[in-house]
Amino acid sequence: MKEKVLALLKEIRGDVDFENEEKLIDDGILDSFDIIGIVSELNDTFDIDITADELEPENFNTLNAIVALVESLM
Repeated sequence: MKEKVLALLKEIRGDVDFENEEKLIDDGILDSFDIIGIVSELNDTFDIDITADELEPENFNTLNAIVALVESLM
């Protein structure tokens, strides 16, 4: 699961070190357009529905948080 999410994230933003960054949102590494693209790809790839309620920085600050969000929605 983690590898598949990581590959998807790298397709969207290959310049970001998703494996080591701890504050993707808080430090402004990912912006709102990145999040829209990530959410869209996650929804399509994993057949889930990330809602507005889940669009919290803590769900997208780290690779592990993104994976946890996907797993909780599957």
